[in-house]
Amino acid sequence: MYKNARNALFLTGTALALTAVTACGQQTGAGAAPASVEQPVVNAVSGYPSLEDTESAAPPVTEAASGLALRTDAKLKTIVVDGKGRTVYVFNKDTTPGTSSCEGDCAVQWPPVPADDTQTAKGLNQDLLGSITRTDGSEQLTLAGKPLYYFAKDTQPGDTNGQGVKGVWWAAEPDGWKAGVKRPALGVLNDPKLGKILQDKDGRTLYLFTKDQPWPMKTACDAACLEKWTPTAPVTAADAQAAGLDPKALFTFNTPGGTQQEAFNCWPAYTFKGDSRPGDTNGQNVKGVWFAIKKDITIDRGKTVPAAKG
Repeated sequence: MYKNARNALFLTGTALALTAVTACGQQTGAGAAPASVEQPVVNAVSGYPSLEDTESAAPPVTEAASGLALRTDAKLKTIVVDGKGRTVYVFNKDTTPGTSSCEGDCAVQWPPVPADDTQTAKGLNQDLLGSITRTDGSEQLTLAGKPLYYFAKDTQPGDTNGQGVKGVWWAAEPDGWKAGVKRPALGVLNDPKLGKILQDKDGRTLYLFTKDQPWPMKTACDAACLEKWTPTAPVTAADAQAAGLDPKALFTFNTPGGTQQEAFNCWPAYTFKGDSRPGDTNGQNVKGVWFAIKKDITIDRGKTVPAAKG
């Protein structure tokens, strides 16, 4: 019941030229104020579009409201809210897929966000929306596989009183990440459609280009290509291990200009300028040659393409 996000927001910027030929095989070494959701403005901290404040006081939230959207918080940056502006949260202890660890008294303080056919997601990747069945038979909304909750002490739109409670409750970012918590250098997004795919340190999806040559490594992304696709900086073996990835899957891609680009199983990685927020996968299957890089990688010097094709 969830459909693809309608439109991608394309960001402009200066692209670096990249043309290189090298041998794959060198492994990388180890190492507030609520706002509306109308006009995107690039946030200087996150690099993602923020949303300007166009509302003043709003009435108290007394019940769940259909639909999700994004709101810019002065401290937490872009977070997920419901249709009435009420903050939604994720719970660190929800570690078993398809289940909630918040039952009984916990669910009184942290009411589950209901899932129903009227749910929409303004500004989010709707492919990330799903649901689980709770022990009482009710359906709870999920974002990238993570159950979503309200906090009983949030009574006004824009309240974030649940943020950081007991070090396990966090306002949700657009891809289900924990607001206010630093992201890892190499992340993993649980996309219900594409499976587990890789992200960079800012939550941007990593892609490969099937026109590239993996062995010996050679890029086919010329200057025109680089206007939309940005080479990914190297990560360390420790970063890979933290993401649950075998460090042997990492290879540095040396460019003539002396810079390095990360590659996975010898496939150079890129981010897409059309992905405006964490969780976006607007670069997936562009022209049938660009694909998100999946987490589960066979290490065979590029013979197996780690493309998530959904």
